Amino acid sequence: MIKINLYLSFFLSLSFAVNSQKIDGKDLLEKAISYHDPFSRWESFNSDFYVTMESPQRLPRKSKIELNLPSSFFRLTVDQNNNIIQSTLSSDKCLLLFNGEEFFSDEIKNEYRLDCERASVLKDYYSYLYGLPMKLKDPGTIIDPEVQKIIIEDKEYFMMKVTYEESVGKDTWYFYFDQKTFALKQYKFYHDESKNDGEFILLEDELEVNGIKMPKNRSWYLNSNNKFLGIDKLTLN
Repeated sequence: MIKINLYLSFFLSLSFAVNSQKIDGKDLLEKAISYHDPFSRWESFNSDFYVTMESPQRLPRKSKIELNLPSSFFRLTVDQNNNIIQSTLSSDKCLLLFNGEEFFSDEIKNEYRLDCERASVLKDYYSYLYGLPMKLKDPGTIIDPEVQKIIIEDKEYFMMKVTYEESVGKDTWYFYFDQKTFALKQYKFYHDESKNDGEFILLEDELEVNGIKMPKNRSWYLNSNNKFLGIDKLTLN
């Protein structure tokens, strides 16, 4: 009887250990946020950083991003073709400058895509990518509760699927987190998953910005054929 009880205790403890390893989407997200934003600073983020974009057959392009979330302030300053293009959004105001001048030709506007709608898109782009995984708590985000364990090139990841309410977005995203640290390591998105379109992004190294661990290098590839598209390099100056 004692031996039976010992076996029973062993299997119960084993069962508990296995079940305790299970994690759902919301739990995984919380753990990932705790890793990347341990001091809960994203909501009050007020800092600047630089991103250098390098891609095949194009010259590197360095951009300065200034982001103050509490004040709804965004400024993007780009050095392109020896010209300084600056887009500023502050509350409901938009200011566009070309080499410091507020007035410029339609040719310049079209060539450099210098308009307020484009500035708004870029604000969302930079705040989303460099605000991950915290941005996955935004309204309209649908976190799949089922988390999968997968292996990619001998590395183990937790994979989490994310979709959005129709009013927010239509793409399907997959995020891959380190199973030990819960650091975000890569992700991919599809416009139409049945067509294997969209891109996947690999993250390498980290840089702390305003107390938040952000990916230092972000490499982009096509899902369809693994074609390399470019790399974004994060720096503080």
